[in-house]
Amino acid sequence: MHPVLQLLVVVAMLAVSVFGGWVLTSGVLRLAGRSSDAGTPGDGTPPGGAGDGSGGPAPDTVSDGPDGERARAALRGGTWIGILERLAVTGMVLVGENEGVALVLAVKGLGRYPELRENPGASERFVIGTLASLLWAGVVGYAGRELLFV
Repeated sequence: MHPVLQLLVVVAMLAVSVFGGWVLTSGVLRLAGRSSDAGTPGDGTPPGGAGDGSGGPAPDTVSDGPDGERARAALRGGTWIGILERLAVTGMVLVGENEGVALVLAVKGLGRYPELRENPGASERFVIGTLASLLWAGVVGYAGRELLFV
């Protein structure tokens, strides 16, 4: 395959990974937020309970679900991190360095650990978003490898 054509395939696969993954991950998170076990809508405070002695759990221990306001606020910058994650994963797969995916995951997990520990909704959002994003990026990367090495 001509080098210019190879470059076009790589750039196209990276673009498909970023933009397609954005749409897919947003959709999966919306679907997860509609699930019956997604948490209490709104601010995460259960009816009659706010951790103020009224008998309910504190708001920090209640999930408002993966698509809730508190989960979004706790994981600020998640859209950009997801874009960079998909670029890195798809790029690693395209060049055949699959072990690099583990490095991307380790950096992401360690960097987000404090937010994840404090907010259950953020943990749900992190896991669901990361899995959807990684699956998409991996599939696109392997499809690109097949196109490059036919």
